[in-house]
Formats: sequence, C-alpha cells, structure tokens
Amino acid sequence: QVQLVESGGGLVQAGGSLRLSCAASGRTFSSYAMGWFRQAPGKEREFVAAITWSDGSTYYADSVKGRFTISRDNAKNTVYLQMNSLKPEDPAVYYCAARQWTTAQAMGVMDPPHYGINYWGKGTLVTVSS
Repeated sequence: QVQLVESGGGLVQAGGSLRLSCAASGRTFSSYAMGWFRQAPGKEREFVAAITWSDGSTYYADSVKGRFTISRDNAKNTVYLQMNSLKPEDPAVYYCAARQWTTAQAMGVMDPPHYGINYWGKGTLVTVSS
C-alpha cells in the first residue's frame, strides 16, 4: 500500500522559510516522478515543483522558481520542498504526489485537476503572515 506522508507545514512570516517533507512508502519509486502541488481556499490545485526520482531532474512552476527547491533522499525515500522568501500568495495546503513512468517536466504540464497523479498525500498546511 503506497503512502505519502507530508510534514513540515506551519506558520511563517513573509520572507521566511519552511521545509516540507514527504515520506514515501509502499513500493520502489525509482520509476516515478514526485511532485508538490498546492491548493489555496477557493482555488484550483496547482503544480509547484517536481523531481524525477531516477535522475534527480527538476521542474518548477514560474511562481516559485528561484525561491523553492525540490530534492530527494534516496536512502530515506523522502522528498523535500525547501521554501524560501515566502510570499503572502504562497499559503495553501501543500500536497505530495507521485506519478509513475513520467518525468518532472511532464508532471509539470499535466492538466488539472487530477494531473494524472497516481498517489496523493493528505497535505500539510502552510500559512504566511504579512
């Protein structure tokens, strides 16, 4: 049974930083792309960042490029999202996602609302105070 468990959300001041973690279990993810998506109240879920597990290639939404960094730890089967210079428009529930037989770039251009994702985590809330 595949599980994606997010952690690391919380309240941070604008301009601050947070690191989200996604612990993945239940199978080998070497053939997967792993991503982060977010959904703010009243808005559609949107792509944030993705990483191809096999080669570490990454892809970012324009809105977070240069501020957020996605990475993975193969030994821990964990994906991270380092979020710096957080802005008032960044608050949302952040979801970890996994899709097999794809790349980070392909994950980033999938169509909403489901984005072709095989597995979703339950999300972690990020709040930014101004």
